[in-house]
Amino acid sequence: MIILIFFIAHWFLSLFFQTFFQHRYASHRMFTTSKFWERVFYLMAYLCEGASFLNPRAYALMHREHHAYSDTAKDPHSPHFFPDVFQMMSYTVKTFKNYIQKGSDTEERLKGNYPEWPLIDRMGSSLLSRLLFGAAYTCFYIIFATHWWLFLLLPIHFMMGPIHGAIVNWCGHKYGYTNFDNKDKSKNTTPFDFLLLGELFQNNHHRHPNSANFGVKWFEFDPVYPVMKLMHWMRIIKLRKVY
Repeated sequence: MIILIFFIAHWFLSLFFQTFFQHRYASHRMFTTSKFWERVFYLMAYLCEGASFLNPRAYALMHREHHAYSDTAKDPHSPHFFPDVFQMMSYTVKTFKNYIQKGSDTEERLKGNYPEWPLIDRMGSSLLSRLLFGAAYTCFYIIFATHWWLFLLLPIHFMMGPIHGAIVNWCGHKYGYTNFDNKDKSKNTTPFDFLLLGELFQNNHHRHPNSANFGVKWFEFDPVYPVMKLMHWMRIIKLRKVY
């Protein structure tokens, strides 16, 4: 039971900070916040994402490139140019690493206005940090796992961020329904998206890329948006627009 609680907590906390901080803030600036809270969110993203921490600058650049060239040959992770999800993610990881190392350039219009914290960026992207988090997860399982099959969950902890990305980028541009003609292949994979915290409303998001609420229809519930509204009312963040 303890292991399953830990797994679920890691899944949703890692995913929350990925969608809230790297995606909605770093990439799209759907809200503003003070430097103090930005650093709090930065640190929480590092701690919760752990072994698969996503550098916010690299994430923002690659995600903006994805929007600019959605489902074309220049899209860094369109499923329509790869035979399977593994090859798509292999290319995505390679592109992401190049952005971390600042070895890849992109258009000027896609640069800037993203958070940077050099210390956390270096730590979070280092092999040592990823190995230490991996060792911590493994020790937790050794202490609390009651059945051998629970250890099969460990690889998911190690690759949590890329797994989230693989599901969203593959399914969100191949399977589901559309509310809008976005001139790409983005889909709303499911009308009820709790498991990926609204990230599978890709068709809606590509239509309104700066909207903090990924749901559009009355039945499309984005679980992260009410949290953002609460933060807005508490004056922790300031949403560009409150729906």
